[in-house]
Amino acid sequence: MTSLKKLKIAVVGATGNVGRVMLSILAERGVPIENVQAVASERSAGREISYGEVGVLKANSLDTFDFQGVSIALFSPGGKVSAEFAPKAAALGCVVIDNTSHFRNEPDVPLVVPEVNAEMIAQYTKRRIIANPNCSLIQLAVALKPLHNLALIKRVVASTYQSVSGAGKDAMDELLNQTRAMYMNSPAQSHHLPRTIAFNVIPQVGAFREDGSTDEEWKMRVELQKILSPDIQMSVTCVRVPVFIGHSVAASIEFESPITREQAQKALKAAPGIIVTDITEESDYVTPIECAGEDPVYVSRIRADDSVPYGLNLWIVADNVRKGAALNAIQIAEILAKDYL
Repeated sequence: MTSLKKLKIAVVGATGNVGRVMLSILAERGVPIENVQAVASERSAGREISYGEVGVLKANSLDTFDFQGVSIALFSPGGKVSAEFAPKAAALGCVVIDNTSHFRNEPDVPLVVPEVNAEMIAQYTKRRIIANPNCSLIQLAVALKPLHNLALIKRVVASTYQSVSGAGKDAMDELLNQTRAMYMNSPAQSHHLPRTIAFNVIPQVGAFREDGSTDEEWKMRVELQKILSPDIQMSVTCVRVPVFIGHSVAASIEFESPITREQAQKALKAAPGIIVTDITEESDYVTPIECAGEDPVYVSRIRADDSVPYGLNLWIVADNVRKGAALNAIQIAEILAKDYL
């Protein structure tokens, strides 16, 4: 058994939203600062980045960084960068846990949510790359797994309400600047999102595909099938909302056999990584503002869906930067260190 604290770790994309949270969580977990390297683009090289309350790291340039001797590299630099540098790091003996979408659907790369399919981590030896799933899909899969164990899931219809942090720091700044502009009765400028996001919702996350769906909607469908079951059918609409941190998913789930609300509550409460807030009292549910900075996936509004023979509805909320990205990757790293390295 190897502790993550004893391994050399590199965080690639360390100056971005996810990279900074990765460093914060590693510090929270007690990984010594001397065992961690911050890696970023050439233009960010030399920039100082906080390592929790422990100290400060200086960013190394990815172009010249030597992955020799690094045990695990947590990548979140963007798909094109991961496509180029993740295989190079893996070739030097490093195990890459990649947060981008580039490797997710490659058959020899495991796509992992630790609470759902941790056993797939063993397949890292094929390419020494493990993929982190889509942020909204992670929280949905965590909630669906204990229910799928009770009664096989036949179909999921989901609507996501995704915060601007999922589109990066520039999108967060855009929401802030547009909100200020509207209060000042000035024009709201849109540069990073397809429409004005302040006081609005945008039914587009990602580029449109030929069938009218978006990349985000396609990712959620195919990734759920890879992680949970290829037999699950899914229809999803992804919406960007004027929230800084925290994604929400409204899911209607159709099962192949009976499952009651009480059975679902019991299974969800017993499942790892989930907090159920579903007492019958009014307003006993979680919203994004309450989950920001928190690790669990919150499930509430559990109720029967009478439009199908065996159906349930759920409201699922999580911090998309933590559980939807940084924390999920570090949980994979901890299992990798304990069971395989």
